[in-house]
Amino acid sequence: MIYAFNANEILQMAIDVEENGLVFYELAQEKVEEPEVKDIFRFLAGEERAHKKQFESLKAALPESAKAETVWDPNDQMVQYLQMMADLHVFGKAGVSEKYLEHVKSTEDALNMAIQFEKDSIIFFLSLEEAVEDRQARLKVMDLINEERQHIKKLALKLRQLRR
Repeated sequence: MIYAFNANEILQMAIDVEENGLVFYELAQEKVEEPEVKDIFRFLAGEERAHKKQFESLKAALPESAKAETVWDPNDQMVQYLQMMADLHVFGKAGVSEKYLEHVKSTEDALNMAIQFEKDSIIFFLSLEEAVEDRQARLKVMDLINEERQHIKKLALKLRQLRR
């Protein structure tokens, strides 16, 4: 492991990504007309909300040792690296969802953007899983990665139906 972040830092970044995903799916519901797609986005907003709560619960339950620095890092390079990883996520920063949704002109656009969001989430969470040392947090991140995979499947199936 090149970088070892404490679980507290990892979980805060995950909370931020989930919050931005929640905003995306809530706004995306307003951009599409198809009731089935609105339902999918409503469902995924609920999933993001649940994931955020799970990460918040994990963070709140962390022992003090999980909040301590894992490596001496006087220049906060590890925190900067973790922030950069979150920023590279499609919706890593607050307010980006609204900007991206301005370019959505069709239901297909919205579904493609949602698929990209879910793919980026998997990549981000895989990086987090590798970076965190707390076993409980690692297992929870792996569970969420599996849920994100199911989200992609649901979105891709709907996209395929629309293209027929």
